[in-house]
Amino acid sequence: MDIQLKKGLLEFCVLSALQKSDSYGYQIIKDISSCIEISESTLYPILKRLEANNYVETYSVEHNSRLRKYYKITNTGKERIKEFLDDWKEVMKIYYFIKGENSND
Repeated sequence: MDIQLKKGLLEFCVLSALQKSDSYGYQIIKDISSCIEISESTLYPILKRLEANNYVETYSVEHNSRLRKYYKITNTGKERIKEFLDDWKEVMKIYYFIKGENSND
C-alpha cells in the first residue's frame, strides 16, 4: 500500500479502535494490526495529534503499580469518523471509475 495512503488511514483505524472501547497504546497496536501494520513510533505521534485536535482525551489508571495512559474517543472524534465515512463514498466512486465499473449508487 502506498505509504501516504496508509498514513492517512491510520488515524481512522486508531479512532475506530477507540470507538469500540477506551484503550492504551500497546492494546491499540494489537487491535488494529489485523488490518494495518503500525509501530509504537508511529502510533504515539498519531495519538498526540488526535489529542491536540480534541479527537481523543486521556486519563491514567494504575496497573501493576504503574500508571497506564488510556485514550478515549471524544464526540468530536466520533464526528471525524462519520466525516471520513461520508468522504469515503466519494473515494469509492473514483475507485469504480478507475476500474471501469459502475458504482451502483
